[in-house]
Amino acid sequence: MNIVKSQPKSITQDSTKYCPGCGHGIILRLIGEAIDELGIREKMILTAPVGCAVVLYDYIHCDIIECAHGRAPAVGTALKRVHPDKFVLIYQGDGDLAAIGTAEIIHAANRGENLSVIFVNNATYGMTGGQMAPTTLVGQKTTTCPSGRTIKGMGKPIRVCELLSTLEETKYLERTSINSVRNINKTKAAIRKVFQNQLNGIGFSMAEILSMCPVGWKVSPIEALQFIEEQMINYFPLGVYKNIE
Repeated sequence: MNIVKSQPKSITQDSTKYCPGCGHGIILRLIGEAIDELGIREKMILTAPVGCAVVLYDYIHCDIIECAHGRAPAVGTALKRVHPDKFVLIYQGDGDLAAIGTAEIIHAANRGENLSVIFVNNATYGMTGGQMAPTTLVGQKTTTCPSGRTIKGMGKPIRVCELLSTLEETKYLERTSINSVRNINKTKAAIRKVFQNQLNGIGFSMAEILSMCPVGWKVSPIEALQFIEEQMINYFPLGVYKNIE
């Protein structure tokens, strides 16, 4: 028997603006389910930065504030300090969080701000044409490294979970993926954990999610799933990197 879940009440009826095979739609669905299950929509403020995340206001029924590129953690910090009773969600891509916003996320984590962060890692700048991002793999071709990323001159991809795990005030860090049903279920559990930690006042929590960008990678949606399984997970291992309660 086929079981079809009803649409989460926190998700709008707007048609998607995301490209075919993009992972953002799956992740937003999981976020919507978690919001409904925890009953936090009426007290939730979502910070949406520059990048593919910028259109979040079309898809989630909650208060949303747009942030300058990379500054979502700073804006989220201000919101949580001024309104400690609110639930503040930070949603960022790799170009936003791990490039121009590196200082913001590191210092928010280092201060132990009681925030929930969803970090979408698709190894490219998806919205602006598929340029090399801090998480682009060595050898991966982009519009700004058409011959493939090299270590010399470009460095190695940044592993954000591993980086933030060295900071004493981070409480929960997990890397998941959405390239299979099994991994999607694990991602849902990680999102719930990140949300629940803020509700319990535990402190800075982040789920890094390996996601697909077929258009940016110039592959088919099926090939994008394979790219995550065969290449991204090898460099960005899945699992819990920190869990302090």
